[in-house]
Amino acid sequence: MERVYQNNDLSYTQNRELSWLQFDLRVLEEAENEEVPLLERLRFASIFTTNLDEFLMVRVGTLIDLSIVEPDERDNKSGLTPAEQLARIYEAVPPMLRRREKAYAHIMKQLNKQGITEVDISELKGKEEAFVQEYFDKNIRPLLSPQIIDRSHPFPHLKNKALYAAALLRAGEKKILGIVGVPDALPALVYLPTEKGIRFLRTEKIVLENLNRIFKIYTAEEQAIICVTRNADISLEHDEMGEEAPDYREQMSKLLRARDRLAPVWLEVEGNTHKLGKLLAEKLGLKKYQVYYAKCPAVLSWAYQLAEDRKDLLYPAFHSQKPTYLTEDMPMKQQIRQRDILLFYPYHSMQPFLNLLKEAAWDKSVVSINITLYRLARNSQVVKYLVEAAENGKNVTVLVELRARFDEKNNIEWAKVLEEAGCRIVYGQEGFKCHSKICLITYQERNTISYITQIGTGNYNEKTAGLYTDFCLMSANEELGQNAAAFFSNMLIGNLEESYSRLLIAPYDMKKGLLRLIDNEIAKGKNGRIIIKTNSITERDLIDKLSEASCAGVQIDLIVRGICCILPGIPEKTENIRVTSIVGRFLEHSRIYCFGKGEARQIYISSADIMTRNQQRRVEIAAPILSKEHKDWFSFYLDLILMDNVKARELTSLGTYVKKGKNGRDKIGVQQYYIDHPIQFAKSEIQKNGFLWRLERLLARV
Repeated sequence: MERVYQNNDLSYTQNRELSWLQFDLRVLEEAENEEVPLLERLRFASIFTTNLDEFLMVRVGTLIDLSIVEPDERDNKSGLTPAEQLARIYEAVPPMLRRREKAYAHIMKQLNKQGITEVDISELKGKEEAFVQEYFDKNIRPLLSPQIIDRSHPFPHLKNKALYAAALLRAGEKKILGIVGVPDALPALVYLPTEKGIRFLRTEKIVLENLNRIFKIYTAEEQAIICVTRNADISLEHDEMGEEAPDYREQMSKLLRARDRLAPVWLEVEGNTHKLGKLLAEKLGLKKYQVYYAKCPAVLSWAYQLAEDRKDLLYPAFHSQKPTYLTEDMPMKQQIRQRDILLFYPYHSMQPFLNLLKEAAWDKSVVSINITLYRLARNSQVVKYLVEAAENGKNVTVLVELRARFDEKNNIEWAKVLEEAGCRIVYGQEGFKCHSKICLITYQERNTISYITQIGTGNYNEKTAGLYTDFCLMSANEELGQNAAAFFSNMLIGNLEESYSRLLIAPYDMKKGLLRLIDNEIAKGKNGRIIIKTNSITERDLIDKLSEASCAGVQIDLIVRGICCILPGIPEKTENIRVTSIVGRFLEHSRIYCFGKGEARQIYISSADIMTRNQQRRVEIAAPILSKEHKDWFSFYLDLILMDNVKARELTSLGTYVKKGKNGRDKIGVQQYYIDHPIQFAKSEIQKNGFLWRLERLLARV
């Protein structure tokens, strides 16, 4: 019998949150994978920890709120209430953490054989013991603020994801709680002086082992390192932003300060100190199932600083390449006017796009630059060139999204810098995050207006461009430029209800456009073909339309890195759907929508996932690939991903993932393939013909 909730067939869908946890497990598998270099495995354990922290802060925090406000609301993919989802989550997380502990212990054991040793204080003797004690007295103790908990000393606020040393203290018959925070100013690791190898201690362990000296009039009966995870799902209510409300930027700053004080959802206690854990849970208002007694660190971010010089324990060095089909002797403007330029990060460097911005900042024919910014690097070259453009008298409009989760503070600071330089700053639309990645440069030459439009799948962030797979399309196509100009004009007047001839824009017509493209394939029946690469699939209407396409015989491949709420292989529902996921050295971040086969195929790159939030609550862009050369390459690339048998996993109809079989084929790893075979496109016509190139350069100088 089919499970149905509010007319939604639940037989071929699964819960979003449980699917997210399955993605975290695929990351953890990389920490367990013996073929991955040892220090990289430790970093994957750190990524797993960070991902799980974000899940607890955002998704669990939201579900707890929903369980109070809307307790009877049911998920439209699983039919579960918020409370039922929470029960499943709290049941699923501890086994995952036990796998992390096992992986961590094995990695540290292997690192010890390589001369990289995490030392326990009980193992210290002689000079090392004296060194650590002196380090504590000189560098750590002056920064500590210990506190006991009694009538005169109320329970302190424990910051989100901060580390604390806690103890159950006794003085005679009196038993009290003692807590001391590990200061953020301290390094995460303390290295012991040694002539061979690396020996280190975690700073929080040094604090822990000195609790008897810190609380010297008491005896510690139980002690542990603790870490609280809090709800971090802040939101800006519409009624807070009326005409009399404070500046939007100021209001976001206020919300950020509030985030650290939201309700706790999880407590991790390093050690089997159950009396202490129970007492802390009572103080924090947590249930027994919200407390986990761990055997490894709650924070592993230090993994990226450990033994960075041990190249033999890391992936072979890789540096993004400058595309060979571009030349540094010709301005980017001229090269883009010859043909569309496609960059594939991280295999390609972001530098050609940065060069375009830099040239535009000083090009006298440039009238304006419009750009959307969601996440930026700490030392952003993008901001530098936008500032230069504004200072050179260009009309620079920057749509800064202040609600980019966990980057809010960074974006607030960059917005100030840009505004002070003379850029016009806008903050998007009320109720809709602007997640699109688009830059429009407008030129006026000989009384003629022309455009260069850049559209990407990833952020304008130089750091992540070296770590995430993403695409950057730069085009001088007139229609595309006119669409981009209309988009920015509409954003400035708050108009989201507009259709465009080339671009698909959410929230107004992207979902309608995708449904229409799927319908086109349904009409072809068994000759239909759909390949979609995305980060997540949760949007119910699109899921149902894909099921309809499968029932019509359309062959569908979904390449989904993270959450996937559609279950493949369900007879008469999704039997023609296959789901592949790749977790590897680089984060698979790009979104590609491919409909049809051969010359008639339509391919889009986009900032949007197939998620309700992207299709209905965000401003997103999907841009068509117009060049036949680029279309052919995308078809090859998507086929290569589907052939991957090194990092690829297949989703089963039960909601679990299995490794793809080799089926007698050689090893094929798509990420390693592009490291070994840098992407190439044909050189431009002007580059092929020396005379035309020289003529173009002469005209440019004139």
